[in-house]
Amino acid sequence: MTMKVKILYFAGLREAVGQAAEELELPAGVATVGALRAHLAARGEAWQALAVGRNVRAALNQKMAAADAALAAADEVAFFPPVTGG
Repeated sequence: MTMKVKILYFAGLREAVGQAAEELELPAGVATVGALRAHLAARGEAWQALAVGRNVRAALNQKMAAADAALAAADEVAFFPPVTGG
């Protein structure tokens, strides 16, 4: 069974990867937010902005999500840098 999710990129991440959003069919073994992030980071240089160790937050269906949050078909995953107020 294939699973497709919508991915949104915000702020500096959008600039780094050159797109604001995409729909992606998840490969086997990519079942969590953290695994999706690692899969995307493996795409190459620009995608290293999502690499583990970088300060990136994730939201799953508009709620903050930890790396171990499970993905389901038609989920929306957003990646963004931390936001500071002022």
